[in-house]
Amino acid sequence: MKVVILCGGFGTRLKEQTEFIPKPMVAVGGKPLIWHILKIYYEQGFNEFILPLGYKGEIIKDFFVNYKWKSSDFTLEVDQDNKIQFHDEMKCEKWKIHFVDTGVNCLTSRRVFLIKHLIKNDEQFMLTYGDGISDIILKELVKFHSSKNTLGTITGTRPRQKFGLVEQENGIIRKFKEKPEMKDLVNCGFMIFEKEALGYFNGENTMLEYDVLPRMSKDNKLSIYEHKGFWHCIDTQRDYEEANRLWENNPKWKIWKD
Repeated sequence: MKVVILCGGFGTRLKEQTEFIPKPMVAVGGKPLIWHILKIYYEQGFNEFILPLGYKGEIIKDFFVNYKWKSSDFTLEVDQDNKIQFHDEMKCEKWKIHFVDTGVNCLTSRRVFLIKHLIKNDEQFMLTYGDGISDIILKELVKFHSSKNTLGTITGTRPRQKFGLVEQENGIIRKFKEKPEMKDLVNCGFMIFEKEALGYFNGENTMLEYDVLPRMSKDNKLSIYEHKGFWHCIDTQRDYEEANRLWENNPKWKIWKD
């Protein structure tokens, strides 16, 4: 099953980091965010990825094209051929990655439409965002999706509020709530679709969340899997700093061994 990772947006709310690089290339623990996302899937048996590129997509290409020699010990014979002999051929992950330039101003629904030719022959495909990390157990997501007889399943979670709340009565404070958990689920990515769902991606330059998913829901073709574990979205500078703090102290999404 192929995994589509949406990674073409501008990342405007993280301008401190994304002025010169795309959001998926923001570093967490010294590695790009997109590397962490691929590792989450790879550790659970998924090794083929599709990256619909947009804003500064060439930086993402450059990272993966040069990934092997940047991540490995090797010997270089500096001559006409510049022959490289890697010391450990097993060090790099066996990833197969399709890079597709879908345009700078393209929105998420159309980005999927523009890579349909790479997944049209697959029974199912995964889809997620290029800014979210989680300890989700993907086999449980697949199992849940199979039980619902829908064309698509999104993953929902209940993040904590960013601010504490105050309960009051007639101007008198009754209780403080320190960053309580949201009551409603939010879509945190990590989605799975049947190939028939591709019919909902009609080429319009719209957002997945405001067009495709609502239409699928209206037709009773969309389900939601509740993830009760860890999830973190890197959307702001504060989120970025928190992700790096977590990496140093308790990287719950790190389900792989060094």
